[in-house]
Amino acid sequence: MNTKNLRYFFIISLTALAIESCKVTQTYQAPDVNTTNLFRDVNTTDTNSLANLRWNEVFTDTTLQRLIREGIANNIDLQTAYTRITQAEAYFEQSRAAFLPTLNANAGVTRSKFSAGQGFGARPSITSYQLGASSSWEADIWGRLGSSRRANLANLLQSQAAARAVQTGVVSSIANFYFTLLALDQQLLITEQTVSNWDTTVTTMRALKEAARVTEAAVVQSEAQRYAAEVTIPDLKQSIRETENTLSIILGHAPTSIFRGNLLQQATLPMLTTGVPAQLLANRPDVQQAEFAYRNAFELTNVARAAFYPALVINGSAGFASLTLWDIVNPTSIAASVGAAITQPIFNRRLNRTNLVVARAQQDASFLNFRNALLNAGQEVSNAVSLNQAALEKVTIRSNQIDALERSVQYSQELLRNGFATYTEVIQARQSLLQAQLGRVNDRLQQFQATVDLYRSLGGGWR
Repeated sequence: MNTKNLRYFFIISLTALAIESCKVTQTYQAPDVNTTNLFRDVNTTDTNSLANLRWNEVFTDTTLQRLIREGIANNIDLQTAYTRITQAEAYFEQSRAAFLPTLNANAGVTRSKFSAGQGFGARPSITSYQLGASSSWEADIWGRLGSSRRANLANLLQSQAAARAVQTGVVSSIANFYFTLLALDQQLLITEQTVSNWDTTVTTMRALKEAARVTEAAVVQSEAQRYAAEVTIPDLKQSIRETENTLSIILGHAPTSIFRGNLLQQATLPMLTTGVPAQLLANRPDVQQAEFAYRNAFELTNVARAAFYPALVINGSAGFASLTLWDIVNPTSIAASVGAAITQPIFNRRLNRTNLVVARAQQDASFLNFRNALLNAGQEVSNAVSLNQAALEKVTIRSNQIDALERSVQYSQELLRNGFATYTEVIQARQSLLQAQLGRVNDRLQQFQATVDLYRSLGGGWR
């Protein structure tokens, strides 16, 4: 076969291999999942979603906004997530460079000593000098390098989605702990006011005792209830301190006091609109992260499949070689070579088959993880919507309860002064009022936290 025919044969062979390579690797398609009824008891076609709002549009308290900005800038978990993006970017750039040839420079000197039996006679040793460069390039016939690049791109997108997921968690955690602090402050204020009211009640009981209207037991019992209310104050202060410490860590600094507003001054949060379930695929970072993980596993399966086919590598080298150092750059010392090699794996102790089986299993696991992430997202949205509805119902009922208990305290005190009620009725009414007032604070906190949880579960907080 002459040189011309050999060249034609080589071109035709490469063309046939390129056509065949289309069957080796598969084109990625987004997983087909059913999002119907993903949100329990939420049937809507309205695509307006709370997640589309920026976090400063949802949380209008300027103090809270300042804390969120501080957390985004300094949170250690978020900074760690950014370092993972840097690592993924480096691997992606490396996979892109895999399409380029390698180039290595080399310089060396070799001293060889031969035995007498090798027949060199009077020249038993030789010193040789080399100076040159070598290059190697692999043709991506079966798409292995392309699949590897796409796998690293998916890994990069996955790390970016993971960072967004961390940010949504940071924003929601800061908001939840902030509202918790406001609620604890309000409960502390109510408890301190209750202790003050008990002081008035104890004074009244003593006056009634002197008037022989009640016994000493009534005075002692009222004092005991006063102390029972006061003893909860240290626990509330400790809870406030621990919540401040936890929030400080989220903000990225040592534990310290947190400047904050007042629970009663908090504006009503935006209308809770969920949008349609399919929007979770575009809004919720951890769902995106799970899909990119599946995409990465899909491309790695392509890489494992391509390993069964031959690899074409073209090598070349050029440089100078001489037996004397002063002749190293002499034109007569130039040496060069070029060659191509095709390597077909035949038997490598089942390594390629094992890699393919494992890659397919990992791809299946990634798909299942994606489905699970989507189901968990739907569960969290459903829980947040239900929690908000429950909080709204409790707020209305609690208001009616407190109105009734305030009248009960007032009436029982008047009846006690006039001898128509016992001291136990006064004590019971005041205890019930305190619990209801503390419960109203919890109801309002639950309402705020339901909104925060819904905002996060829909994927808000990273825009």
